[in-house]
Parts: sequence; structure tokens; C-alpha cells
Amino acid sequence: MSITLDEARAVSVRVREHAAGLGAQVTVAIVDSGGHLQVLDRMDGAPPLSARIAPAKASSVALFHRDGRELVRLQEAWPALFAQLDQVAGTPIVPGAGSRLIRRGGDVVGAIAVSGGMPEQDDECTDAGLALIGGAEPSSTR
Repeated sequence: MSITLDEARAVSVRVREHAAGLGAQVTVAIVDSGGHLQVLDRMDGAPPLSARIAPAKASSVALFHRDGRELVRLQEAWPALFAQLDQVAGTPIVPGAGSRLIRRGGDVVGAIAVSGGMPEQDDECTDAGLALIGGAEPSSTR
């Protein structure tokens, strides 16, 4: 089962509210468990490229079943492999801060990514969205 559209929309609203409180303009992307886009929400003033980066980060996390920071570590360890993953996956693979799995009962039901703020802001916004639905599980890789 994947995150529902209503849940994804509510998480997006929460992320935007949190970002506004930080003074950040971001884009939030939420994908289902297969990495397919459910919600793409770009705040006024968010960097234009963030509307492409956020969905790529979210789908990367969903496809790998690893949070963004862990993907960054894997990319650093195997740069030659990551240089070719876009071709194999058929979609951009973009590791980075502000991208996390959404879990329910230990199962991956989707992923979220935020782009446009500083990495710490993207992470904080992602966490605020996940807290709304309890969709995160403790991770030793964060």
C-alpha cells in the first residue's frame, strides 16, 4: 500500500507552513512506493530548479529504499556506479539532504523530498511533514 493522496497533500501543506516559518521558499515532492509523483508543490519564490530536483530526490529514495543522506554516502563510495544509474533506472538519481522514506508499519509507502532551502532547512521541513503522519522510523543513517 502507498501513501494516500490526501495524506500526501496534508504533508505538503505542513512542509510549506514549516518552511514559511523558517523564511525558506521550497518545493516539496511526494511519491508513492514505486517512486511515482503524487504531489509537487512549489512555493512562491522557490528556486525554479527545485521543481525538478525535489521529485528526482524523492523517487531516488523510494527506488533505493534508503534515505537521501545514505544515498549520498553510497554515491561517494561508488561514484562510477552512480554516474551510470540514471541510464539503468530510466530516471534521474539525485541523492541529497531533505529526502526521506515514508514508512508505515515497517513498510515503505512512499518518499518525500524538499528542495530549495539550505540542506538543514530541507531536512527540517521533511521531518516536519513526516511528523504529521508518523511516517518516519528512527534511522541510524541520518
